[in-house]
Amino acid sequence: MEIHVVRVENPAGLNLILGQAHFIKTVEDLHEALVGACPGIRFGVAFCESSGPRLVRTTGTEPELVSLAARNAQAIGCGHVFVIFLGNVYPINVLPAVRQVPEVCRIYCATANPLEVVVAETEQGRGILGVIDGQPPLGVEAPRDVAARRDLLRKIGYKL
Repeated sequence: MEIHVVRVENPAGLNLILGQAHFIKTVEDLHEALVGACPGIRFGVAFCESSGPRLVRTTGTEPELVSLAARNAQAIGCGHVFVIFLGNVYPINVLPAVRQVPEVCRIYCATANPLEVVVAETEQGRGILGVIDGQPPLGVEAPRDVAARRDLLRKIGYKL
């Protein structure tokens, strides 16, 4: 077995969701879930088919986001993995809908941080072992950091 680290290409620091599902209809069901969760959403989805023609299946509302998702899915190259790039919403706005898609088995991460995917490769294929999401902490928050966090959440409308 070989271990690879695949750095996710995300030059604009977009929010993305990385997960795993189990059926070719995943790409269409994810599309329906996303547009149902947030009307006017901008996104791109790519899904790695793991049998049959083994294609990267794609959909979305923005060609640039679809292309970015496809490049990353192909680079990761693991069966049944999907990548969703979000253009104008946060993952928190769509994660409940994505989790409700019957084919979705796992969400590895939802992030806008620099992301690396740790991939194992065997004779059969490739699988995700885990993700490296962002960087390690520099310390523990102080009272001023708590206040800043609380203020930010209220400013962007996630807390009252």
